[in-house]
Amino acid sequence: MGKTVAVFNQKGGVGKTTTCVNMAAALGAKGKKTLLIDVDPQGNTTSGVGIDKSEVEYSTYDMLVDDVSARAIMIETEFKNLFILPSSINLAGAELELSDKENRNRALKKAIASLVMEFDYIIIDCPPSLGILSINALVAADTLIVPLQCEYYALEGLSQLVSTVRTIKQHYNEHLELEGVLFTMYDSRLKLNQQVIDEVNKYFPNKSYKTMIPRSVKIAEAPSFGKPIIYYEKYSKPAFAYKKFVDEFLKRGV
Repeated sequence: MGKTVAVFNQKGGVGKTTTCVNMAAALGAKGKKTLLIDVDPQGNTTSGVGIDKSEVEYSTYDMLVDDVSARAIMIETEFKNLFILPSSINLAGAELELSDKENRNRALKKAIASLVMEFDYIIIDCPPSLGILSINALVAADTLIVPLQCEYYALEGLSQLVSTVRTIKQHYNEHLELEGVLFTMYDSRLKLNQQVIDEVNKYFPNKSYKTMIPRSVKIAEAPSFGKPIIYYEKYSKPAFAYKKFVDEFLKRGV
C-alpha cells in the first residue's frame, strides 16, 4: 500500500506548491509511481506539471462534489512515473457545496481509496487555509510535511499549526503523523535563517529535514514553463536540493 502525504501550511507563500511538484517529480524520477492530488483552487500544482487548467475536462471538484471517479479525472503527465488529479477554478465553490454533504470531511479519502494500492506515493497539495478542502487532505493522509519559509513571520502560525494537527488527530484521523518540516527559501548568509531553524526545532524536535531548499530565481521560473525544477534546470542548486530532500524522505521512511 502506498503512503499518502499531505503538504500543508495554513500560511501562504511558504513554498507549499513548489514542494509538492518537485517532491513528486523527484520521487517519480527515482522509480516511485507517484500521484499528485491538487485540492488547491488556485491550481498551481496542476499548471506546474504542464497541465493547462482551462482544458481540464474533469477535476478534483467533480470528484469531490459530483462523485466522478478519481480514475476518470487522472492524467498521466509527461514526467517519469508522475500522474495527477488536477484542480480547476470550480474548486473554489467546493467548500460551500461540500458543507451539506454527509461525511464531508472524508470525501477525498473515499474518492482515492481505489488508487492507494496502485501508487508508491500520493502527494496532496492543500489550500493555504484550514477549510473543508484542507481537512479532507489531512483526513486522507498518513503523514504531513510542513514547508516553512526561513523568515520571522513563519513562526507566527506554528502554534496554530500544532493545534490544527492535534484537532485533526482527535476528531478525524488518529493515525495522522508529522512526517517532517522542510525549510524553504533558505539563505545561509542571513543570521535570521538559523534563528528561525533553532526556534522551529523547539516546536518539532527531530522533525526538521537537514536538507534546506535555497532561494532561487530558477525555481521561480520553472512553473511558468510547466516543469518541475529537476526537469527545467536539472543542474541547479534547488534541483539538487529537492533530490537530496527526497533521498532523506525515503531514508526516514525505511
